[in-house]
Amino acid sequence: GACLEQSPHLFQFHKDGFLVLEQFFSAEECDSMRRQIQRIVAEMEVPPHCRTAFSTREEEQLQAQGSSDYFLTSGDKIRFFFEKGVLDEKGNFLVPKERSISKIGHALHAHDPVFKQITHSPKVQELGRKLGLERPVVVQSMYIFKSFLAVTPHQDATFLHTEPLGRVVGFWIALEDATQENGCLWFIPGSHTNGITRRMVRAASGASTCVEFVGSEPAYDDKQFIPLPISKGGLILIHGEVVHKSELNSSESSRHAFTFHVMEAKGTTWSKENWLQPTPELPFPSLYT
Repeated sequence: GACLEQSPHLFQFHKDGFLVLEQFFSAEECDSMRRQIQRIVAEMEVPPHCRTAFSTREEEQLQAQGSSDYFLTSGDKIRFFFEKGVLDEKGNFLVPKERSISKIGHALHAHDPVFKQITHSPKVQELGRKLGLERPVVVQSMYIFKSFLAVTPHQDATFLHTEPLGRVVGFWIALEDATQENGCLWFIPGSHTNGITRRMVRAASGASTCVEFVGSEPAYDDKQFIPLPISKGGLILIHGEVVHKSELNSSESSRHAFTFHVMEAKGTTWSKENWLQPTPELPFPSLYT
């Protein structure tokens, strides 16, 4: 609508496919999320599939199946995903607990009071209205620890596909300063206008993997990416089709972030092939309260 175009911010979002809003959340709000995650991690039990030492190929397949079921059914729960090599085969930690986890997902926004309050906070709802979202629903949320690994270039719509495209927006909140050293996000400005080339879909039941990729990621030119360092409390809006990545965290410091994805439900179909599906227990909740 015409009223939207008056905002220089939103013009920038539609032009670049991302938007940086520094100091969107207060230091106190960030600290409350970090404290809450410390509590959740302290009470965590290592999932059974991380605890099995296997001696046969069959046991190995069962373990892989347990792992993929754990992932596929995490859309309406709070679940733990570990870095590689941080647990021995009995499920004991080889590194401190909080350094062992790569992320927690995918329904913090629904089941945890602190993250629910942040996700539906008045300023987020106001931003949704400024974006022109009429019936936004929250499809997933993740707490990302970002210990070591790089994240290869990707588009969120590869994993969260809709008909038509262009209906998903990510909200990425820095809970600590994100710098080039500790793995801030990098984007290709304007790369959200060419559709997508790769989709992650649920594999047919009985397949050896739980998901598979259709299509392929093109080779992106490294020189096209620009880094987006951001201070604690900053928010990055991420268009579902913009190409982004993060580099290795080469620093001693962590880089915690809370992120959630919103879909404009009006006139939109959520793909039945997405790994993440709404459940009777948790239909996608409205962003607006």
